Amino acid sequence: MNADPNNPSTVAACEMSHAPGSGLAGLRFGAASVLFAVVATLHPAHAQGTQPELKSAPSFVDNFSNFSQSRWFVSDGWANGAHQNCTWSKDLVRLSDGVLSLSFEKRKLKDREFACAEIQTKQRYGYGVYEARMKTGTGSGLNAAFFSYIGPQDKQPWDEIDFEVLTKDPSKVQVNSYIQGKPKNAKLVDVAGGADKGFNDYGFVWEKDRLRWYVNGKLVHEVTNPDELPTHSQKIFFSLWGSDKLTNWMGAFVDPGSKVTMQVKRVAFTALGQPCQFPESLACSISNSN
Repeated sequence: MNADPNNPSTVAACEMSHAPGSGLAGLRFGAASVLFAVVATLHPAHAQGTQPELKSAPSFVDNFSNFSQSRWFVSDGWANGAHQNCTWSKDLVRLSDGVLSLSFEKRKLKDREFACAEIQTKQRYGYGVYEARMKTGTGSGLNAAFFSYIGPQDKQPWDEIDFEVLTKDPSKVQVNSYIQGKPKNAKLVDVAGGADKGFNDYGFVWEKDRLRWYVNGKLVHEVTNPDELPTHSQKIFFSLWGSDKLTNWMGAFVDPGSKVTMQVKRVAFTALGQPCQFPESLACSISNSN
């Protein structure tokens, strides 16, 4: 997510625009509030009792033995708004020895002095277990994120579920969600040993009546309020980006002086009711009904 969930004005200003293939970031950004208002009108019902079951792409595990062009879209050539001080660059997404790397570096690209990286799935996923094994570098003013998202550019309301390492303090990860563009449930939780010292497992279990976040297999946050649960199928994202404007949230931006990298070893989605797909999966060790 590219907005401070604790600051509603910042959230409104930072309406996301993860639109594949479009470099018209400024145009999308300027029209975001109008577009969102229209979409909210078209999709007013968020009550659990009126929502149909979510459609979802099938379960998968990606160990990054290769880069699946059919699964992933690489963001390239735009930024999500004035709050972001970097331009997405496909050149900063690399795969080596089963590790996917997304990087941030000082390199002028279009109207920004820095370049950064993001990937997103082409398909959308519904209720199930989402998990990633990742590690990140550090730096004030940077954000290393694993999250699910859908929004106005997909002709849907803005729903989102997040893990965000604000790399000014890699001892913690922020979990939160967005419902119709409104931030909910933000919480900072500890990452034993640090998000930067080794690979950690981040996962959330999204059900119709509950949302749970886990770090290294430990439950760290849970939401059961129906008004605070996403109800729209979402894409899966990884991103590493910077800001020199969101200082209250991400810290004052400091040029890291060298490339900063976020690494991902595995990502998986297991639909509810489906068998777990690898021994370490949350789907093997938790109950979707308890």
